[in-house]
Amino acid sequence: MNHSRYRHSVCRWCFAGIPLDKFALDAKSLGFQSIELLEPAEWPVVQRAGLTCALANGTTQIGEGFNRKENHARFVPSMKERIVQCADAGLPNVICFSGNRHGLSDEEGLENCAQGLRQIMPTAEQKRVTVLMELLNSKVDHKDYQCDHTAWGVELVKRVGSERFKLLYDIYHMQIMEGDIIATIRDHYSYIGHYHTGGCPGRHEIDDSQELNYAAIMREIAETGFSGFVAQEFLPTRDPLRSLADAIRICSV
Repeated sequence: MNHSRYRHSVCRWCFAGIPLDKFALDAKSLGFQSIELLEPAEWPVVQRAGLTCALANGTTQIGEGFNRKENHARFVPSMKERIVQCADAGLPNVICFSGNRHGLSDEEGLENCAQGLRQIMPTAEQKRVTVLMELLNSKVDHKDYQCDHTAWGVELVKRVGSERFKLLYDIYHMQIMEGDIIATIRDHYSYIGHYHTGGCPGRHEIDDSQELNYAAIMREIAETGFSGFVAQEFLPTRDPLRSLADAIRICSV
């Protein structure tokens, strides 16, 4: 069992080859408290195993999100509905995305996202569910994605102005875009509500085969007082459960 100051989750899509009911039991035995990025129909499966879904799928898409005003009529009501579903199921967080630029300036994308997100914040605040926008790299994996730098995301959190909107800081993605992971976390942890891991380059195991020192990163996260979830989001190159056991050991600080 882990002894971290924060809690441990794992992203379902990386381990989709294992049936969810079995994976839930396996994850629990390794010390995880959550399997995340699940649809509503999947939530009861992990809950029956004694786990939660720390981060539910929202209704936006990586390439199509809040940065275009024409999407607000669709995503504002659908995200409100998903927030209510999360609250009813006792889930703490739901993910959202900025969408791709498609020629939008960073300033216009910021303001459009803020306008859309402010419309769902009353529901999030009432239901006590946090909406998390993910920082992704636009260099390798998600070309043209707009929320691709920490500074942009931090400014968006400021403009939305709600305790129920924060960033999902994906360490793998931000290492590709800007590096300086520990200093960034130290400077901006108050804007971050969730973390994802992943070995860089390649998004494989977070061991000494890659360039990031995850033990040091996790110590920094713990030192900030973070008590939410850190989720493993890597594609295993060997036995998946052994890789997860190693990952939770590295991240238990």
